Amino acid sequence: MAQPPVSLEHGPLESIRQRLEERERLLSPFAARSFESRGRERPEEPSIARTEFQRDRDRIIHCKAFRRLKHKTQVFVAPTGDHYVTRLTHTLETAQIARTIARALDLNEDLTEAMALGHDMGHTPFGHAGESALAELLPDGFRHNEQSLRVVEKLENGGQGLNLTWEVREGILKHSKAREDILAEGWGVASTLEGQILKLADSVAYLNHDIADAIRAGLLREEDLPRRAREVLGASHSQRINTLVLDIVETSWAATGEGAPLGGEPPRISMSEEAAAATNELRDFMFENVYEWEGQVAEAARARRVVHFLFDYFTAHPEALTSDFTRPDDPLVRRVADYIAGMTDLFALRAAESLGLDS
Repeated sequence: MAQPPVSLEHGPLESIRQRLEERERLLSPFAARSFESRGRERPEEPSIARTEFQRDRDRIIHCKAFRRLKHKTQVFVAPTGDHYVTRLTHTLETAQIARTIARALDLNEDLTEAMALGHDMGHTPFGHAGESALAELLPDGFRHNEQSLRVVEKLENGGQGLNLTWEVREGILKHSKAREDILAEGWGVASTLEGQILKLADSVAYLNHDIADAIRAGLLREEDLPRRAREVLGASHSQRINTLVLDIVETSWAATGEGAPLGGEPPRISMSEEAAAATNELRDFMFENVYEWEGQVAEAARARRVVHFLFDYFTAHPEALTSDFTRPDDPLVRRVADYIAGMTDLFALRAAESLGLDS
C-alpha cells in the first residue's frame, strides 16, 4: 500500500517505521506485510513509530468494547469465582497461542495479535446463549463475528469505527467456525495465513480453558475426558495446548517457505488428521457434558429471557436508548441489538431487573 509522506519533522524517529517494515521483509515469503496491506477504508498518514498492523492492535486495546470483555461470559453466566475465564481472558489466551504459532512459522505476529485481540468484541452478554437469543429476534439473525466487524467498522469511536486495515477486519470476520468440525471453513478461509492461525488458535484456547472451568466448577475431572483424546493430546491443560500448538506448526510447516516451491499451491494452516479427530472428540464431549449440561441449559434459558425482555422493552421505548454505541440513523431493531450486544452480563441483569423483569 502506498503511504503518504510524513509531513512533520521528527529527526531520527522518522526511520523507526521503515526499520520495522524492513524486518517484515525477512519473514516467510507467505507472511502478510504491513506495507503491502490493502489499506484502510479512510486513508491516514502513517505512524512514525509503528507499522499499520501494530497501529490496529493498539486501537483495539484502547477501545471501549475491548474493556467490556472483562465482564462478559465465556461459558458460565456471571460467575462469582475469580479464576473463571471471561471473554477478555479468552481473548488474551487466544492471542498468546496465535502469536506462538505465527512466530514459529515466521509469519507476521503483529497482524496475528491485532486480529486475535479484536475477534470477540461483538460477543453479547451471556456468551453463546445471548448470541442465539438475539439471532432469534433479528430478521437477518445475529452472529458474533459479524458483530465484531460491525464494532470495529461502525460502532466504536463515536460511530466512526476504528478504521482498521482490511487484513485485520477480514481475520475478525472469518475466525468463526461451524460446530461440526474444528477444521470446518464456515465463513470461508482467511486470505492471510495469520487469519487462518487465528481460527485454530481460538479453538485451542476456548476448548482447553472451558475444560479447566468445568473442572473448577466440579462438573468434570480430568479422567472423565475421552481416553483417546487424552492419549493423543495429553492428560493436562498445558499438555493439550502444547500438543496442539506443535501439531499445527508441524502440519503447517510449508508456511515458513522452507523447501517449498513458490510457484505451487499456497500453504494452508491446519493440523494433522489424528490431532483434529481427537480435538473433535473432545469438543463433542464438551457439548454433551458442559455446554448442554442441564444446569447450563437452565442458565441459557435465563439468559435468553433477559435478552428477550430487554429487546422488547427497548423496541417499545426507543427513547430509553441512551448509549453512544448505536447509530441514530439505523433501524430501531438494529440499534437495540447493538445496545444489548454491547452490554456486560451484570449490566444486562441489572438493567432487566430495574426495568421490571421478575426474578
